[in-house]
Amino acid sequence: MDLDSDTETSLTNQHIFELYEFDEDNLEEEFEATNNIDESCEDNLQEEVETNNDTVYIAENVEAEPREKKRLRILSNEERMYIYHELLQKSVDGKLRKGATNEVASSNSVPLRTVQRIWKRAKESETRDVSHRKTKNCGRKRISIDENQIRELPFSQRTNIRSLAFALKTNPTSVFRLIKSGAIRRNSNAIKPLLKEKNKISRLEFCLSMLEGTPHDPMFKSMHNIIHIDEKWFYMTKKSEKYYLLPDEDEPYRTCKSKNFIAKVMFLVAQTRPRFDSEENETFSGKIGVFPFVTHEPAIRSSINRVAGTMVTKAITTDNARTHINHDDPLFREAATKDGFDIRLMCQPANSPDLNILDLGFFSAIQSLQYKEAPKTIDELISAVVKSFENFPSIKSNRIFVSLQLCMIEIMKEKGSNKYKIPHVNKERLERVGQLPIQIKCDPILVQEVKNYLNME
Repeated sequence: MDLDSDTETSLTNQHIFELYEFDEDNLEEEFEATNNIDESCEDNLQEEVETNNDTVYIAENVEAEPREKKRLRILSNEERMYIYHELLQKSVDGKLRKGATNEVASSNSVPLRTVQRIWKRAKESETRDVSHRKTKNCGRKRISIDENQIRELPFSQRTNIRSLAFALKTNPTSVFRLIKSGAIRRNSNAIKPLLKEKNKISRLEFCLSMLEGTPHDPMFKSMHNIIHIDEKWFYMTKKSEKYYLLPDEDEPYRTCKSKNFIAKVMFLVAQTRPRFDSEENETFSGKIGVFPFVTHEPAIRSSINRVAGTMVTKAITTDNARTHINHDDPLFREAATKDGFDIRLMCQPANSPDLNILDLGFFSAIQSLQYKEAPKTIDELISAVVKSFENFPSIKSNRIFVSLQLCMIEIMKEKGSNKYKIPHVNKERLERVGQLPIQIKCDPILVQEVKNYLNME
């Protein structure tokens, strides 16, 4: 083994080594002789070589086995306590007998110094705590934000992560971590109709009119004989749309003269509660119909789009049209009593879209289906809406009726106000196990409180 002169001098001054010179004619015998070097000599040589960053050159055709680096082993608190109990068994009056630490270190395969530190810490601690100190002062300190500081901020400064971080004088990443951990929650806030006291009273009276049963066990009507009728505008496309594209795809280019000029058609929808037999088979879908407010007229003049006389679909527009008719309108009563029918007109309270199943969820459901069709003309839009209405599952419309009854309970709790969250009772799971109720029961105490409130008003 040949060493640099500086390394050889340093090793000779600090330790006693036997330096061998290889005989090139008898390499195998010389190499076997070097294996008899004491292990402590090899360790000291390795430390000196690594300290001085010197290179050890070995004769040709002689392979050197790489030394494995020892990894630092951190004992758990249970292992440290076990070692301490072993030391206690080998001690007399608080003093260890000779060679006890070596025995414990050997039996547990830990360094001797570690065993000595555990015994020293136990003697210095009044509670004999030998736990490691890694968990207390490990890692950087987390950035903490006072909750009261967030409460004092106006909602206008909490509309997005960047503005909230600026108001709190921190970075957006810290705010994002708080949202991810659940310390801050995101809220989508929609404007609700303004309700006057008269509107609130009407809402409470409407909810009470939907109850049946005994005073001690009130429940909502099944609503199988109630038809919900309402109108809605259906647009050709959204003002702002989201797409998922490949990296090399071009972005869609959509144009319009004005966002207010997007083609739209008003539809009148009539829907009642679907019916099922004892085996959950549908006997009636509850879909009365969907009626577009359009008319078909022949084109008066020729154009680049069509020749004169071609039938064109046009939306019906009537200025200053009445929105509703009276419940005792004579023309309606005459038509409602024909063929043995007894149809009565009942109006929902004003400014109360949460008291009919169409505005509560049916319209938004079929509109989401309609947007998937991507219509280009009025006729395609009408066809897409009618198709969405027919394809909407009756099972889901039945769930909306359950949500309507739950909303009525919340309205009664809030004394007619619309400041409440739509309750969720996991209707899909209840429906899967056959426990979805047709009629929701109402607390008789709540019903009596509402009646007393109306009498006071």
